[in-house]
This record gives sequence, structure tokens and C-alpha cells, in this order.
Amino acid sequence: MNTILPPQLNRSRRSGHAVTAFVGETRSPHYDCQQHAERIEVTVFLPGVEAPGVEIVVQGPDLVVIARKSHVVRVNFASAHLEHAQLDYELRLRLGRDLDYGALTAELGDGMLSLNIPKRMLLPVAA
Repeated sequence: MNTILPPQLNRSRRSGHAVTAFVGETRSPHYDCQQHAERIEVTVFLPGVEAPGVEIVVQGPDLVVIARKSHVVRVNFASAHLEHAQLDYELRLRLGRDLDYGALTAELGDGMLSLNIPKRMLLPVAA
């Protein structure tokens, strides 16, 4: 398992603000999201991606996962119809503001990115 660096917290509220200098076509990866009492688990399927190619950004209530594949130039690229197989991944999820994104943990192994995001503890309201 590879441990990925903590997410970058982007607190900008400007509309149209680019999260990254990511240029080009991307595709949305398959993912699974499970809610538990204290946390949310998100599993993202990223075949062909290594840990240095993963970027996790939090933008308000949104979680953005950008995964870049290592691109291999093949002689028969056009005839093998690999245009979509070579695309990088980008996943945007609106998970809400009640999560502690600063305590997010991520691991990548065998093409599966596992994210654990704890829920914020609510303080009791004094009456």
C-alpha cells in the first residue's frame, strides 16, 4: 500500500476558479461510497495510476480526485483505439460540510484508492 499526501484545502469561493492546472480530456472513474456512524469511506477505482499521479483537493463541500496515468506511447496507438483507455481520471463528489477533510486519510494499492473521511464531532448546544 502507498500512502498519499494529505489533501490540499482550497477555500476559494470564486466561481470558475481552477482547482489545478489540469488540461485535457478526462473520464470519471468508477467509485463506491459508504456512510458509517463516524466516517465516510470512498473507494475509487483507478487502474494504471501510481501514487505520485494522485491529487486530492477539497473545495468547500466538494471533494475532487484527479489521477494521472503514466502515458506510454505505443506504435499502434490509433489502430488499437486506445484514446479512451489513456485518458486521466477526474472525480468530483459533493459530500457536504459536516466532514473533517483535514483528517482525511488515503491509500492506493492495486489500482484502488481508499479514502476515509471522518465526520465532524458536533458540540452540544448550551441552553
